[in-house]
Amino acid sequence: MASTIKDVAKMADVSISTVSRVINDSKPVSPEARRRVLHAIEVLNYKPNEVARSLVTKKSNLIGVIVEDIGSNFVSQILRGVEEVGRMYKYDILLSSSYGDMDTEVKFANLLAQKQVEGIIVISNLHNSKLEYKLEESKIPYVVISNFYEIEKFKANIDYEKASYEMVKNLIEKGHKNIASIAVRRDYDRTYEKQKVSGYDKAMTENGLETTELFVEDLNQESLEEVQEEILSEIKEKNITAIFTTFDTLAINVMNMLLDNNIKTPDDVSVTGFGGTTISEIYRPKLTTVKIPYYDIGAVSIRKILKSITDKETSFKKDVTLPAQIIECESVKTLND
Repeated sequence: MASTIKDVAKMADVSISTVSRVINDSKPVSPEARRRVLHAIEVLNYKPNEVARSLVTKKSNLIGVIVEDIGSNFVSQILRGVEEVGRMYKYDILLSSSYGDMDTEVKFANLLAQKQVEGIIVISNLHNSKLEYKLEESKIPYVVISNFYEIEKFKANIDYEKASYEMVKNLIEKGHKNIASIAVRRDYDRTYEKQKVSGYDKAMTENGLETTELFVEDLNQESLEEVQEEILSEIKEKNITAIFTTFDTLAINVMNMLLDNNIKTPDDVSVTGFGGTTISEIYRPKLTTVKIPYYDIGAVSIRKILKSITDKETSFKKDVTLPAQIIECESVKTLND
């Protein structure tokens, strides 16, 4: 039978409240009494009830994490940063995956609050206003991480416009002048897609080049197929030699579509991605892309949560902008050799 706090108090010859003070380090206890209590805990192999303890100390050392899909590459990279930094500070992670269901996200937020988590991190590309309302209502420090929707609350992310500008500038320096962009149209004004296309437009305009903005409704293959004829027509009519895309997945789908129509990458048309996810490294040709520091985004986000817990604040004042990196691989051809 497991030992109880009463057993520890009896063996140490102290009161139950003294044992509680030693366990929770809540009030001063004489060195001798502390020594006897710790000795009794060791001999009896006493394990404090963590739920009861958290009610007393107001500390559960738990961070709740809600993800859209744990199988997503960008989610898993962010999660690594969250988990490793949390572990450094003796925090455990309670993880739940909604698999794209907004009601499930709200359900998990309620559940995590009941579990006495000290902070909540949401990693999702869903725009879930009900969830954000629920998190605000809970008064628990939280961060929402997305690589699609712009977040009004604190965010750790890159400068999407600058990174896009640098990528297109890189293409221009390699001799490309007829460059098209392909972005996602869905909720365009509320997403980072607007910033990416703005960066593309800026680089093209500065160099006196004509812009060709193309759009798909979503990242899936079906959405690309719906505008395939338009894309192929623009490539032919404007002699497009390079395509700037706003996601690695979109870039891969575009390269497949081009290949199906006897257009090779990069021999005929160069293609760039955005994200730097694993798929950019394993596809052939390897994808030239903007690498987003997802691990660092996760690490910075949980550090903000932990700082908020320490400072007893539930609001964050200042966003963190992290550096992005252009990874040059095989999907871009140099024309000005």
